[in-house]
Amino acid sequence: MSITPKRYLGELARSLAARVPTQIRRPLRGWLALSPLAVFLILYLVSSLIAKDFYKVPIASAFLLASIYALLISRGASVERKVAVFSRGAGDKNVLLMIWIFVLAGAFASTAKAIGSIEATVNLTLMILPGKLILAGLFLAACFISMAIGTSVGTIVALVPIAAGIAGQTGLSLPMVTALIVGGAFFGDNLSFISDTTIAATRTQGCSMADKFKANSWLAVPAAAVVTVIYVVLGMNLDIIPSVEDMQWIKLVPYLAVIVLALSGVNVLTVLTIGIALNALLGFGLGEIGWTGFLEAVGSGIAGMGDLIIVTMLAGGMLEVIRFNGGIEWIIRLLTRNIRGKRGAELSVAALVGIANFCTANNTIAIITTGSIAKDITQQFGLDPRKTASILDTFSCIVQGIIPYGAQMLMASGLAGISAVSITRYLYYPFILLAIALLSILLRFPRRYA
Repeated sequence: MSITPKRYLGELARSLAARVPTQIRRPLRGWLALSPLAVFLILYLVSSLIAKDFYKVPIASAFLLASIYALLISRGASVERKVAVFSRGAGDKNVLLMIWIFVLAGAFASTAKAIGSIEATVNLTLMILPGKLILAGLFLAACFISMAIGTSVGTIVALVPIAAGIAGQTGLSLPMVTALIVGGAFFGDNLSFISDTTIAATRTQGCSMADKFKANSWLAVPAAAVVTVIYVVLGMNLDIIPSVEDMQWIKLVPYLAVIVLALSGVNVLTVLTIGIALNALLGFGLGEIGWTGFLEAVGSGIAGMGDLIIVTMLAGGMLEVIRFNGGIEWIIRLLTRNIRGKRGAELSVAALVGIANFCTANNTIAIITTGSIAKDITQQFGLDPRKTASILDTFSCIVQGIIPYGAQMLMASGLAGISAVSITRYLYYPFILLAIALLSILLRFPRRYA
């Protein structure tokens, strides 16, 4: 995830340090500290399999039960102290910042739909892209925009409503088209110079952004090329002849403004606020909506993000309890205990940041949490800092791109109105990137970083 540049990263690091308790009187041991995460996964997956439908099991219910379990197994603190730890995680400023983004994104998407902006953007996309290349074209657009603006969240906010509209008009699978945008969004987030994951990875390892970009390109570019070929092949089987109505070009202004402002490095909260204001002005000027209709659209958009907001807070609280109980510290010690050779060292760094991301659902925090340990491993085993920085960024983005409770997947599923789990099977880019990244470690390529 990427929202603002360097100053935000510093605030994020200070926030993380403030959230780590100075003394844990009786920390839990071993896997027990991490067990709430396992409880969540088992509850959600098993219940969904029993119901034979991932749509029937609300992810918030699984998080609530897992959170209650996390509080029950915590020891060495009063009930008030346990709840305070949970509330600290649920109300962390970074969690609240994501919630504000969700609120504004919901309001923007709903008002854009009300004035016909989404329909106009969909029509333009269908006019530009040939039917058989529509999948590959959308993926490459997501790659370009995310790399330019350095934020996967901003890319998802801008493109998922458009992709959902295209799916509705052409009969394409909505989960597949949504996954296509998510994959492209993480391509740019992983490579962009202004992404906070890039800043975190390079700062903790002491290498330049340009060097890390070059090392990352050997992994991300081949993965994106393979995925593009896949989408071209899949598109060859499509017989899409969309019916495009008369274009109202002025209705493109809100989305074009959002993309241009994001490309200019404007904060995503400011971008969305301006987008909502433009929707209002256009709606009033064109007579598409009145004041009451505008307020109804804003309220509907915010209400549509209600489940997403609850899940975000529950996840933040539960993961803070896991951290308080020593779960993340324990898994870090476990992974770094028996490292053998350079391959083992690089695999340990990959596993370290991946598990940290799995437990925190935030790739920037995962990199900050494990960065100093990864640097120690790099120095001890003579690894190339550029490769270590690339591993930290790549594997954190891979995990963040596939976990159903990550901000990006929750945002995409909320905007598309589908289950986050239904998107996972179509996430070609993260899984292909994972395969290439593992091969680069096992086969020691590229040689210049080995």
